This record gives sequence, structure tokens and C-alpha cells, in this order.
Amino acid sequence: MKKYMYWLLAILITLVLSVYQRMTGPTHPKKIMVELQGERYQLKLPRSGVQQDEIIALKDIPSSAKAQVHYRRYPTEDPFTTADFEWKDEQWQAALPVQPVGGKLLYYITVDGKDYGADESLVIRFRNEVPAGILVPHILLMFAAMLFAVYTLLLVLSHKKYRRWLKITVLTLFIGAFVFGPMVQHAAFGPWWTGFPYGTDLTDNKTLLAFLAFLIALATMKWKFNKWVVACAVLFMIAIFTIPHSAYGSEYDYSKQQLSTEK
Repeated sequence: MKKYMYWLLAILITLVLSVYQRMTGPTHPKKIMVELQGERYQLKLPRSGVQQDEIIALKDIPSSAKAQVHYRRYPTEDPFTTADFEWKDEQWQAALPVQPVGGKLLYYITVDGKDYGADESLVIRFRNEVPAGILVPHILLMFAAMLFAVYTLLLVLSHKKYRRWLKITVLTLFIGAFVFGPMVQHAAFGPWWTGFPYGTDLTDNKTLLAFLAFLIALATMKWKFNKWVVACAVLFMIAIFTIPHSAYGSEYDYSKQQLSTEK
């Protein structure tokens, strides 16, 4: 197999993994199907908001419908607050009130008397806006690290030279995860690191574990069976990166009125 075929296969695998992680993450908009007068409408309800009121838009829902949003602070036992949707800019709109950084709201909507999302634990978390200057490099470097890791695995499986790409993978992962990663975390929520030993953020913890696996692969480069250590490191990285992004991250504790990094 020619080198460009390895790259094409590596890109395809990386894209599939990236889309899967994006679609399964707790901040990805929740798709809800609404039925009105025999018609079905697919809505996307937000699960991540910046430091301003989050506008929920019910696109394509006819103006003759009546809709409400019900919300409360999460996790609390506060009673739900109900607000009516208003017809603006040719669509129904309602606002979820801004919360402190890391603050969450549990909510659901009612359309023509029927509840949607009430049984789905629909939660939105608020954060600061992250500058593109640090967010874009972080995303690109993490994507590149996964791409180089998969390419390294393909070289290992085909008995080709792989050590150069192993080193490139480790370097890219380090810069993306431990240089730009903390910068993104700090900009969004305040803390620089919320994984072990300071917190339970699965994103930080899984990245740390993946990096340690690659450090072991680097440390054993002179071993006869190093290629299998490398293969295990890549497969381990793929496995833990299927864990939803941003799970068990920073959360505002309303009882203490402070940000918490532990569950």
C-alpha cells in the first residue's frame, strides 16, 4: 500500500472518531422531534451557553402554535420557572437567563400543551467565550495528534518505520493538550487544570492517561516489542477518546456559590 493510502485511511478514521466524540458530548445540541397537526419538526436545543442570556429558537414551528420553556438551576430542588416563547424574526424565541461560569440550568419545553425534553435531563452549562486564537490551535493540534497516532498505528501494523511519527504524535499531543488545553480551560471557566489530582474532569483525565501511555511507548523504544507497546498506546488513546467530551467538568455549586471541579 502506498503512503498516500495510509494517510487517507488515517484521515478517515480520525474524522469518524472526531464526529463521534462531537455528537456524543454533553455540550452538543439536543435534537428533539415535535409533532404538530400531523407534521414533524426537528428542533436543536442548546446545551452550552456563553455569559449572556441563551436564546432558544423554535425554527419552522408555525406561528399558530403556543410554546413555553420551563427551567430551574441544576442541580437544585428549585421550583421550575416558566416563560412564554415570543414570536420574533419569523420564529418562536425564549431566553434562558445567564448563569455564573459553570452554572447549569435543567430545562424542557412545552409546545401546544405537550412536553418535550422533560424526561431527557436536558442541561445547559454556561461558560466564558473562548478566543479563537487559542481555541482553534487547540482543536487543530488535538485533531492532528489523533491523526498522527492513527498513522503511526498503521505503520506499525504494516511493519514500516514508525518511530519518527511516534515522536511527532507525542509532541503534537503535548502542545495541544498541555499548552493550549489549559489556556482554553482557563478562558472558559477560570481554572487551568481540572483533572487529577485537582478534579474529576474526564477531558483532562483522559488526555493525561493518553499522554502517559505514549510516554511509556517512548521510554521503551529500544525494546524488541516496542511496536506492540506503541500499538497499545494508540488503541488506548482511541478507546478513551470515545468518552464524551467535557463530561464531569467544572460546575458551579449554587449552595456554596463557587465553582467546583469535582463531582
